[in-house]
Amino acid sequence: MQHFRLSVIVTVIALAAAFAWAGITGAVIALILGVLEVSLSFDNAVVNAAVLKRMDDKWQQYFLTWGILIAVFGMRLLFPIAIVAVATGIDFVGVGEMALKDPGTYAKHLEASHVQIAAFGGMFLLMVFFSFIFDTDKELHWLGKLEEKLAGLGKLESIGIILALSLLLSSHQWLPVAIQHEALVAGIAGVILYVLVDGMAALFDNDETGDGQLAGAVKKAGVMSFVYLEVLDASFSFDGVIGAFAITQDVIIIMLGLAMGAMFVRSLTVFLVRKGTLDEFVYLEHGAHYAIGTLAVIMLLSMTIPVPEVVTGLIGAVLIGLSVLSSILYNRKHAIKD
Repeated sequence: MQHFRLSVIVTVIALAAAFAWAGITGAVIALILGVLEVSLSFDNAVVNAAVLKRMDDKWQQYFLTWGILIAVFGMRLLFPIAIVAVATGIDFVGVGEMALKDPGTYAKHLEASHVQIAAFGGMFLLMVFFSFIFDTDKELHWLGKLEEKLAGLGKLESIGIILALSLLLSSHQWLPVAIQHEALVAGIAGVILYVLVDGMAALFDNDETGDGQLAGAVKKAGVMSFVYLEVLDASFSFDGVIGAFAITQDVIIIMLGLAMGAMFVRSLTVFLVRKGTLDEFVYLEHGAHYAIGTLAVIMLLSMTIPVPEVVTGLIGAVLIGLSVLSSILYNRKHAIKD
């Protein structure tokens, strides 16, 4: 329970603020948004845990404190405003006032940016999925020989980038001509950002200099891993912010609701790390990455076909559930052999 103490405190404060802002209705809606955020982001927590367990205690704490501020105020409030500002040409302050005073118009502008958001987030998440699937160092394969052969393709340098860009080029042809350029640029930006952040983290992580320089490299690796987690969270949160407007157009309630959910996702991430859950359920990380790969494809499809969030959530839940079941069966099988 100690891992979730801060989340409970944040939830109480957020519900009190929602009640003060919009009464009992606002508090209930904020609670619903928080529950949805957690239920749709469990795979995010698992992948976060896989990265977080390689970070030291200090950076894990930063992820739970400063990271939540960036996630809530940055990715779920300020960044959507920035997107609308860039798309409409209205200054940032003007869009902020629009969000508060005319949320309906703000929601329409944000929805109009869905193609770019889906292309950017979809391609970034697709690269996360490919980096796992084509990992030649991965020893355990959930799908047996098929997954083992896919991992073998990782010997082909940049296979993930090649496939991701090929998928982007083929999918954007189905879009209206007026938005093809925006989708292509946003998708390429998602790939570039992944390669940049992941490459920098690997560079510092593999630094083998002297003790003083090594300490600096470790610190830089922690910074890049922290940035990677925040971008990953942003990619998950984009559609959640847009989807929240289907429940309410009050940006304050949306921020408070998503804040509660984001905080619990972070606490769950730390809980998975501290309890060694990824080591106990050996296929859990596999299930989470397949869920992320599915989400990436759905985001790209959503550029032309509306896909309800509940579909994404159910698919993710099924994959996570199957990975847990497979892990239990794996543990029983090897326990018998031992």
